[in-house]
Amino acid sequence: MSTNYKLLVNNAASFEVTENSLQNLDAVKVEEAKFHVLKDNKPYKAEIVSADFLSKKYTVKVNNNTYEVAISGAIDELIKSMGIERGRTKLVNAIKAPMPGLILEINVSVGQEVKENDPLLILEAMKMENCFLSPRDGVIKSIAVEKGNAVDKGQLLIEFE
Repeated sequence: MSTNYKLLVNNAASFEVTENSLQNLDAVKVEEAKFHVLKDNKPYKAEIVSADFLSKKYTVKVNNNTYEVAISGAIDELIKSMGIERGRTKLVNAIKAPMPGLILEINVSVGQEVKENDPLLILEAMKMENCFLSPRDGVIKSIAVEKGNAVDKGQLLIEFE
């Protein structure tokens, strides 16, 4: 039995392809991420410009035309029909202390824009320094602690807008 895939191109055109049809595609790799493809006796130059394997989204250039392609399989469609997005993280609006400790350093201020993985603060707990990184891009709404404060498990540390 062949696996079916749904391709969404430029968030507009939708196509269904089978694993068998993809295996029978006449494509030859000519360079890294570049291919020569024959379809219905017509030649095409194809290049994978960018790939996001986690979200299954690709930017592909075919004969100098660029396309955004999203690929989904049966499981992806089932998950989507259930109202769940695969590979997406929940939106974190607050950082809370996972354990009691002491605030050693605060690296951000209220109103500051932060990027994902930017260092927010350092919490010392059980003689170890724990650096908290931003879970997402955002703006700091409030900082509920100060340097030198002792905190309890579950206490609010930083809140995002």
